[in-house]
Amino acid sequence: MATKKVAAKKTVAKKSAPTKAPAGAKVAAPKMTKTQVIRTMAEQMEVAPKQVAAFFDLLIETATTQARKNGEFTIPGLGKLVKAQRAARMGRNPATGEAIKIAAKTTVKFRISKTVKDAVVPMKK
Repeated sequence: MATKKVAAKKTVAKKSAPTKAPAGAKVAAPKMTKTQVIRTMAEQMEVAPKQVAAFFDLLIETATTQARKNGEFTIPGLGKLVKAQRAARMGRNPATGEAIKIAAKTTVKFRISKTVKDAVVPMKK
């Protein structure tokens, strides 16, 4: 039995007029993707992007293993990945407003270093 092929409809995305931000408003810069970060670092270090990607994969693997085993992993100059305990607490079901018990659990937090925090968000004078 032959099937009939239907041509896919071409949809044209309408371009909206760029909106102007109010004077003094901060415009968010586009975030870098993982690929863009890898390419940028590869260019600056003059190595292959595959080497940079392998480094990131190894860093992530090491960080998760060490944080699981030792409870923390420090990336010098950037911050510390820390395993933390959350106590049990009472919460609310947002749909019904009913009080519910939230069990204790272990979570992971990233504590940024002071030098990076000061560089990103300078202290006000």
